[in-house]
Amino acid sequence: MTKGGMESVEVFTTEGKGRGLKAQKEFLPGDVIFAEPAYAAVVFDSLTHVICHTCFKRQERLHRCGQCKFAFYCDRTCQRAAWLNHKNECSAIKRHGKAPTENIRLAARILWKIEREGSGLSEGCLVSIDELQNHVDSFGEEEKKELRTDVESFLEFWPPHCQQFGMQFISHIFGVISCNGFTLSDQRGLQAVGVGIFPNLCQANHDCWPNCTVVFNNGNHEAVRSMFHTQMRIELRALNKISPGDELTVSYVDFLSLSEERRKQLKKQYYFDCTCEHCKKQLKDDLMLAVKAGESKPSADTVKEVIQLSKDTLEKINKARMEGNYHEVVKLCRDCLKKQEPVLGDTNIYLLRILSIASEVLSYLQMFEEAADYAKRMVDGYLKIYHPNNAQLGMAVMRAGVTHWHAGLIEAGHGLICKAYAILLITHGPSHPITKDLEVMRVQTEMELRMFQQNEFMYYKMREAALKNQKIQVMPEPSNENAPSLFHKKE
Repeated sequence: MTKGGMESVEVFTTEGKGRGLKAQKEFLPGDVIFAEPAYAAVVFDSLTHVICHTCFKRQERLHRCGQCKFAFYCDRTCQRAAWLNHKNECSAIKRHGKAPTENIRLAARILWKIEREGSGLSEGCLVSIDELQNHVDSFGEEEKKELRTDVESFLEFWPPHCQQFGMQFISHIFGVISCNGFTLSDQRGLQAVGVGIFPNLCQANHDCWPNCTVVFNNGNHEAVRSMFHTQMRIELRALNKISPGDELTVSYVDFLSLSEERRKQLKKQYYFDCTCEHCKKQLKDDLMLAVKAGESKPSADTVKEVIQLSKDTLEKINKARMEGNYHEVVKLCRDCLKKQEPVLGDTNIYLLRILSIASEVLSYLQMFEEAADYAKRMVDGYLKIYHPNNAQLGMAVMRAGVTHWHAGLIEAGHGLICKAYAILLITHGPSHPITKDLEVMRVQTEMELRMFQQNEFMYYKMREAALKNQKIQVMPEPSNENAPSLFHKKE
């Protein structure tokens, strides 16, 4: 089965896993298998005034909808592009007196689209909204209670003159949002800013070691001529060479957890038991639980003690980060590392988690040399665990490269930035804003590296003078959120 722009994939039914997607032709790493615009999408409640409701970019100044005073846009171009989807929402918000929560707004946008186009196959869709999984039957008591609340709030918001839908169908839509809501990020890919439904992407099954990745592309409405505008979309990209007939898989969770933890998370959030090769054979678990080898190998009790200390420290760190007490975070990390280093191996996930936090917070506090040391150790561990073309690995290598560059370690900084660029060319593609930023850094560090190799003394003198005239760019404030996950789920 193929459909407009989807000729290279087909939907098939797999035993025990329901529907899946299969390649119809060969793909190489970095190839875009398909791009899909959102069926419907909304900005998170907490960010409605700082994110454009059309392209989901974060902007300093946004234009507000003059009628509902709720929606914000980059400019008139984005506002015009939004009108088809915002028109009904606009009058409903005015009638209701305020905007409802993101789940209600997304359900309403889906149902207005169904009212306009019918619930059958939309153009370019392999499956209809009716056919998407809702997993309502698997909901626990708490989830069922939330579902009832959402349905009640929806019925209060939904205008009486619009097409009326049955309770069962409305519940189905909320179930679809709960299971298939895809996380949308800002143009830098660093913060989750909204949620959308992409029916074709929903057909891709999970694998902890997938052959595809999904990247959100905010599109471009900045070109003077509208023929060069591109719309907001997700792109499914190949990570490895894929042959015709191969199933296309993506990972719903970050790989940097033990197989048992990943399986628990997948069961709780997506209602299935993961049977991928890495979970069945517990591949890489030995690396993630590594302890110091050699004559002074620690006892099992010592290892248990240090892992418990690490878990307790991570809780204290979260509390200190929430309070913005970053010097306390650094102290907690240093104390924990002293206890971890004689006991845990270089790839142990508890050690890597502390190294990651320490390097990020120290960079923010402009203590770049210490941050660079921790970042290097973190990247060395990640390279042994992650898929070589993993997007999160690419982002971590990029952060480490920037930290080394700020620390004046130009050789290591340039090397890491080049490595990150090679990964993100595959996971994000050359036109993504992050890849473009990296390309600028790559050229800049290459130039500085040549200067350094020609005359080390002069390089440091010029660097010193440059830093006096121009304060070093502050790293972004550490976020308490993890990198945006693939699907938007309540923990």
